[in-house]
Amino acid sequence: MTQLRTAPRLTEPDEFYAALMEAHRALDDAASRKLDAKLILLLANHIGDMTVLRQALAIAQGGKPEE
Repeated sequence: MTQLRTAPRLTEPDEFYAALMEAHRALDDAASRKLDAKLILLLANHIGDMTVLRQALAIAQGGKPEE
């Protein structure tokens, strides 16, 4: 079974955060939510493993990942 990796892996986390904030800078609330949804779906497709995605959802909701 594949497990969600939660240890830090970004080589340049500050650069990614800055790029993410820049992508949202000129957007209104609705456009910002749309950008987030598109990014989530793109990354979920890249991951492609429903077990990992369920673990990520559980953690994001404040719970523990499913075993």
